[in-house]
Amino acid sequence: MFRDLERVFGCPVVEAYGMTEAAHQMTSNGLPPARRKPGSVGLPAGPEVTILDDKGTILPAGEKGEIAVRGANIHDGYLNNPAANATAFTNGWFRTGDQGLIDGDGDLKITGRLKEIINRGGEKISPLEVDNVLLDHPLVARAVTFAVPHAMLGEEVGAAIVLAEGAVADADEIRDFARSRIVEFKVPRHILFLQEIPKGPTSKIQRVGLAGKLGLV
Repeated sequence: MFRDLERVFGCPVVEAYGMTEAAHQMTSNGLPPARRKPGSVGLPAGPEVTILDDKGTILPAGEKGEIAVRGANIHDGYLNNPAANATAFTNGWFRTGDQGLIDGDGDLKITGRLKEIINRGGEKISPLEVDNVLLDHPLVARAVTFAVPHAMLGEEVGAAIVLAEGAVADADEIRDFARSRIVEFKVPRHILFLQEIPKGPTSKIQRVGLAGKLGLV
């Protein structure tokens, strides 16, 4: 998609990363002739950026954890919400709630939202990774992966899929395709074919609670 956009519009695509609490930019790829890495949100663009584990320890390059930032542009805290502030800051670092890693070039890659990570019997699964596999299927137009409660495993993998116009496919075909790309425990056990995937009040897909909205709880 990155290369196709550049070809069609004749201009560079610059992926970046920001949030309101950082007012607003945190990392960015550069404009030509600077390096632009598809799938990465680039280098720090003001604040310091690191990856923390659950205990607040800084992780080395290549290891996944929670993306954290600090610097003059980072907010001091949430108004009248000491509970949120207690969990959001660790040793001066603001924990973004996003999962990611810093590669060997120092570029940041976002791999998902921590609260959306599926915990299937202790195996942690990034819904975004499964989305990308499903979207590679030639008959799939849209796909959203989400957690489905499971009595023994805690959570199981579910996927809501919108097929391309006029396309016909069944769940077994989609699973077989996924198995060719990802390990078995990440393959969706629940697959629903929909005309449209439900969105939240801001028109964004909300993975958390989606199983309930789709009648899987």
